[in-house]
Amino acid sequence: MKDAHPDPRQQAILSSAWQAFATYGFRKTSMDDIARGAGMSRPAVYLHYRNKEAIFRSLVEHFYQEKTEAVAECLNGPGTIPEVLGRAMAAQSDGIAALLASPHGLELLDAGSSTAPDIVAAGEAGLRDLYAGWLDREAGKGRVRFSGPSQAIAGMITAALKGIKITAQDIETYTERVSAFAILIGAGLEVR
Repeated sequence: MKDAHPDPRQQAILSSAWQAFATYGFRKTSMDDIARGAGMSRPAVYLHYRNKEAIFRSLVEHFYQEKTEAVAECLNGPGTIPEVLGRAMAAQSDGIAALLASPHGLELLDAGSSTAPDIVAAGEAGLRDLYAGWLDREAGKGRVRFSGPSQAIAGMITAALKGIKITAQDIETYTERVSAFAILIGAGLEVR
């Protein structure tokens, strides 16, 4: 999924934008802030992105691409059901620390929902599909047992992870809750 030859200028813009959004929040970040952080002029940034909303949408898209690849790799790895699920959930959660550490974390989460709802919906659906496919494979091997459609179980997993992200007050709480959730779900699914 990742571009084999990412444009270094676009990468600089995205990196600068993330830093500016985390520092100033989405609403207060200007294209000047992003350009200055990227070491470019504002007109040069406009050659790559129409506005800060387009930059933010690109960040959300990159986030979901990275998470999808990381979760897929973990779900295809070895281990017990709780171990595999724990690694996948940790991979999906990786990077959230920076978001939660920002005083603008909740604003950025909200901006993702309002600025890129289509990308968020597609990203969440992709993650749900990964978990559902894994559940089906593991059920076929006799390693997990569940009732109902795998898509529904996977939907609960992704919705719960999203809920944990939104309600956690700090990274320690978030990490503890994701870990506990992975153990609980993994133990509940695993055939013993």
